[in-house]
Amino acid sequence: MPRYIIERNFAEQLNVSDDDKIHIKEINDEVGVEWIFSFLSADKRKTYCLYEAPDEESLRKAAERLNIPADVITPVDQIDPGIFT
Repeated sequence: MPRYIIERNFAEQLNVSDDDKIHIKEINDEVGVEWIFSFLSADKRKTYCLYEAPDEESLRKAAERLNIPADVITPVDQIDPGIFT
């Protein structure tokens, strides 16, 4: 399945509760996307999230339903550091 990085910018610091995580998983499952992991900026106002999804539209649909931003969606491929040796 294709992978994407989503850059999200938040107006306030992000705090995600366990209930929030369950809700995110439920919505993602319904639209067919999988949240793999995220990086959170030091000021807790920006995330970079890696997802597997059939397409960008599925990611936008999930973000809209969750009422969270999806400012930039970039298709990505994995590169192993071993290719440089």
